[in-house]
Amino acid sequence: MTFRMKGRGPRTALALAFLLAFQAAAMAQGAVATRTTQPLEPADSLEGNYLAAIVAGAGRDLGAASTYLREAIKGDPQNADLLERGFVAFLADGAMSDAFRAAEKLVQRDASNGLAQLALGIRAIKLKNYQQARTHLQRGGRGRAADITATLLSAWSYAGSGQSTRALETLDRLRGEASYNLFRDYHAGLILDVAGRKADAEKRLRSAYDAEKTTLRLVDLWARMQARNGNFEGAAATYGDFDRLLPNHPIIRDGLAKVAARETPPRQIGNAQQGAAEVLYGLASAGNRQGDEAAALLYLRLAIYLDPVHDLAILTLGDILERARQPEDAVSVYERMPPSSPLRSNAEIQAGLALETLGRSEEAVKHLKALIAERPNDVDALSALGNVYRSRKLFQEAAEVYDQAIGKLAAPGRANWDLFYFRGIARERIKRWPEAEADLRKALELMPEPLGRERALVLNYLGYSLVDQHLKLDEALGMLRRAVELRPRDGYITDSLGWAYYRLGRYDEALRELERATELRPADPVINDHLGDVYWKVGRQLEARFQWNAARDLKPEPEDLEKILRKIERGLDDSPSANAAESKKDGG
Repeated sequence: MTFRMKGRGPRTALALAFLLAFQAAAMAQGAVATRTTQPLEPADSLEGNYLAAIVAGAGRDLGAASTYLREAIKGDPQNADLLERGFVAFLADGAMSDAFRAAEKLVQRDASNGLAQLALGIRAIKLKNYQQARTHLQRGGRGRAADITATLLSAWSYAGSGQSTRALETLDRLRGEASYNLFRDYHAGLILDVAGRKADAEKRLRSAYDAEKTTLRLVDLWARMQARNGNFEGAAATYGDFDRLLPNHPIIRDGLAKVAARETPPRQIGNAQQGAAEVLYGLASAGNRQGDEAAALLYLRLAIYLDPVHDLAILTLGDILERARQPEDAVSVYERMPPSSPLRSNAEIQAGLALETLGRSEEAVKHLKALIAERPNDVDALSALGNVYRSRKLFQEAAEVYDQAIGKLAAPGRANWDLFYFRGIARERIKRWPEAEADLRKALELMPEPLGRERALVLNYLGYSLVDQHLKLDEALGMLRRAVELRPRDGYITDSLGWAYYRLGRYDEALRELERATELRPADPVINDHLGDVYWKVGRQLEARFQWNAARDLKPEPEDLEKILRKIERGLDDSPSANAAESKKDGG
């Protein structure tokens, strides 16, 4: 389903484009945004506040950008472009009161401003002003995404007014595309459930489930309905089918435990506010999968405004903020996870990892150790601490923590392949190769077959390590070729195959793979260095020095830089490059 929001008006589109650029820059640059913690002093002029907002945006500090835009709007309240930018920034930052005030002013100027009308409609649903909500939703812009959003939310506004039949009539206008039918039956089932029409609710939600059995939220709500209707065996089967697809998810694990104990789970969607939040969460999830992260961010802010304990919306919003290199904002979102949610542990772990991303390493370790002390059998928390140590190249400490995590497993299953993979990396780096090889092979044994990308990483690491030690060369090359087949656009894995050929003296094959790896990852110093080495071996010395110079200029690790400079000056020794063992075997 197309998710991108239409009918917003040119200025809102511009403001959202600014937000998209903001997030894209954050992800592309890789730098971490730090929210300003000191009180901000407004500039003395409108221009100063506007420029400060632009600078804050460039630094990916949404809080500061919102503050300066708020001051700029005070200086020029009639400036429509400024108001538009402020509205989107306030909404993205979760400053809902400011966002609603800006939306009111925007619709006074342009009643067809779809995003502003949506925000005001959401506020009206929150306040149970359902007729007013429908008025705002109907006045918004038109387009496929706007239509489905307005239709679903209008249906829930009728449900809030006690008009379930009118709500269903509204939903039944959604026909044609498979995604429309899915949303229609899903929300019809939830509305009928709230209205107490149990048999009809079960029929419609079952129809949605039969059409889409791989969506976590739908699976959970359908299984809960089955259990509440006394069908514990059916609920267990629903959860079990999903568990085989995605093993050991906390929500599924919690659901399986409850139905095994024949415990009736509470209804997740019990009123119009929660139903409308579910609409926004579902559309945000669809947009997030399709790469429309800016719109997903705004929808999730509105969803959490309506339903502050919507655990999946909280976790998804935190994940978007982390990927946009805004870990401090992500931490503040994760802290909102309800203590009773099965996702609480995940949110606390992600908060610890976000602290590590912020460079607050001691705080991150302290946070994760506190979680482990509180829940000593929490394998995920132990794994996260091991990953922190591994990212810092503290491989001995990482291996010890992974030992603890694996020791907690009654019987390792498909969901635990990554623990063996990570421990294998740590053990290989501390020269415990036989144990490392056993771990990496165990990871391959446990790994579910659909995980192509992940399987490529394990094959790549194991295959490269074997070649590096001149062990089981035929099998190792087969692993690397398979890894490239699984991830043909991964420059690091292609580099591994090329470097394996180089180590074996098969320079023509090495040249083919390393030239391709350089095309895929032109800014990687190690890959450029490797290509220089193979050029030298095939007699293309001028091109070799060109590649080494490129590698030098791409800021390699200090120990690699020294070797590269020596090669630029003297050429290549007869033995392979000394930095071979440090090639990016793990795919980066």
